[in-house]
Amino acid sequence: MQKLRSKFHKFRVSIKSKLMLVFLMTTIIIFGVNIYMYFNMNYMIGRIDNVYLSNTKLNDLQNSLTGIQTMMTEYLSTKSTDSAESYYEYESTYRKLLKDLNLTSTDYESLLMEKNIYHISIDYLDFAEKAIQAKRGRNVEKYKLFYDEASKLYNYVDTYIYSLNNQQFQNNSSNYEILFASLKNSEAITMLVLLMVALLNIVLILILTRGITEPLKRLSTAANQVALGRLSIEQLEVKNHDEVGVVTNAFNQMVYSLNDYITQIRNSMELEREMKERELLMESHLKDAQLKYLQAQINPHFLFNTLNAGAQLAMLEGAEKTYAYVQNVADFFRYNVKKNSGSVTLAQEIELVDNYIYILNVRFSGDIHFEKQIDHNLTNIQVPSMILQPIIENAIHYGIRGMEGKGIIRMEVIQEDDQVCISIRDNGVGMSQDKIAEIMKGEIKESSVNNDSNGIGIGNVISRLRLFFHQDNVMEITSLGENMGTEVAIFIPLEGKEKHHV
Repeated sequence: MQKLRSKFHKFRVSIKSKLMLVFLMTTIIIFGVNIYMYFNMNYMIGRIDNVYLSNTKLNDLQNSLTGIQTMMTEYLSTKSTDSAESYYEYESTYRKLLKDLNLTSTDYESLLMEKNIYHISIDYLDFAEKAIQAKRGRNVEKYKLFYDEASKLYNYVDTYIYSLNNQQFQNNSSNYEILFASLKNSEAITMLVLLMVALLNIVLILILTRGITEPLKRLSTAANQVALGRLSIEQLEVKNHDEVGVVTNAFNQMVYSLNDYITQIRNSMELEREMKERELLMESHLKDAQLKYLQAQINPHFLFNTLNAGAQLAMLEGAEKTYAYVQNVADFFRYNVKKNSGSVTLAQEIELVDNYIYILNVRFSGDIHFEKQIDHNLTNIQVPSMILQPIIENAIHYGIRGMEGKGIIRMEVIQEDDQVCISIRDNGVGMSQDKIAEIMKGEIKESSVNNDSNGIGIGNVISRLRLFFHQDNVMEITSLGENMGTEVAIFIPLEGKEKHHV
């Protein structure tokens, strides 16, 4: 099969080559005819334009001669300077025109007349000039004598020019008719040749297009059969060694192996589906690993400081307060140990916050004023663990701790449209807009948090909320300015209650 294919391509003549050959032949013929017609027409038109050129020259010669005679007569009568200037202008033009006349001896009557016109004109100009000079010298007898001689010669020259002009006009008219008839014949012959070339071009194109369209029709019919699912058609015969033949040969091979192609496509789609499922599973495991990694970042300093405070309280007070304190501490860390690997209810998160506030009030002698307003119909929604306590801790350490006056932290749980809003607000020192932007972009490093904390910053909480709920709009931080407090709002979709349950 490979050898046959190589042989097929070796002797293939492309459609492009056929078209180029046909159009090249017709183009060369048309170009040759046009070139011939162009030069022939220009030659004929040039000859026609020159037919009456001799008459034009004789008319110019006669006009100049008349101008000389008129200006000379006027000068002799008035002795006007303008007349003299016009006389010399005509005289100069006339002498230039005389140079184009024939001066050689010949048997042709027209050429002999040109020679006579030249010699008589020279004598005429000589007498005219003498008359002008005599007039300037005020020699009346001489300028009249010279004027009379010049006038006689003028009449001879004018008559000669008129006769020669008429003679040449008759000859030129006859030549013009002959040239014009020849031009018409050339146009007719050229149009006939162009018509023959056009007919030849049409015949060649019909033959060429038929050789292309007939195999295409057979190929189109067979393709329609395959489109209807009939794969048992006979293979098409390849007659033309061009692009159509290549396509026909490829179509035969396509029909022969179509069933194998369909099977391969099905296997490929099944493999792609399995790979997609595996990719999604790996992505799920990766997000779970990221979530567990973020939840595992708890600073041991908080634990040590808390236990130290408990030990000090045990020495100073009775067993009941110590028991209550240690019990809250135990609940607090028990929550961390048991819940940091999965989701919890919002109620459990609120309970952890209560334990945390109790522990801190024991440590700081009840200086932390905590208020809450909870819609308990919303507390069974599932959320990631350890999302409220870090925000409360941040409000204490960076909001109300060390401020003058009474520091208050207020937590509200309400429903806004199709989501739950958890608002934690303090009346502390506030937060700059640049700081808020850094926190929301995750540019605050967790290592920079206070050692007296659990090590989970707000950036950590934002990351885990986004991973858990698969959305970006999970938190909003608002501060109106210095000493105007800070509000952190968490937004949880209501549909997340079942969807994110673990």
